[in-house]
Amino acid sequence: MPSVFWLPQDDTSVVVLTSAPSALVQADDSQPSLHGGAEEVDEQGVHSIFQLGNGEQVQLLTTGSAPVAAVIPLDLEGFDRLQAVNRLLAGLHGRAIPPDTRITPQQRARAKRMLQTFDGVRDGATQLDIAQTLFRTGDLDRDEWQASSARHAIKSLLRDARGMIAGGYRRLLRHHRRS
Repeated sequence: MPSVFWLPQDDTSVVVLTSAPSALVQADDSQPSLHGGAEEVDEQGVHSIFQLGNGEQVQLLTTGSAPVAAVIPLDLEGFDRLQAVNRLLAGLHGRAIPPDTRITPQQRARAKRMLQTFDGVRDGATQLDIAQTLFRTGDLDRDEWQASSARHAIKSLLRDARGMIAGGYRRLLRHHRRS
């Protein structure tokens, strides 16, 4: 299966690497290898996947030659990129890999339900059928269904699923910030 490479402006977990400044390079300093996964070269540089060793991976964009250093812009997304660099460093040096915090377990479960709901509708199931399957509501008559919180939950899941399918899925690639 071919790898998918996200642009760094879309996915804040892409680690951008460039040639390290000479002031940071020591003669006896050797860097672990970042190669071994899928690669694609374009005008931006070399896109690659680095396996962290815990079943997870991080995407790299290398724009310079070894030895390399990570580029962290000093905007609010810099915090997200620091977390990605922290995960990469942990994987490179055999340390415990911190969790990817872009999506919480609750958000992951909701995304799964959104897709299940959308797939059900696409396959011809009614919203009531989907609610009975996802929420185990049992048999509901018309009046019970009209007043059911499950009905409103299904409508909300469908609305959000359509938004995700229309391109909103890119929000999953970024950390969520409170305004």
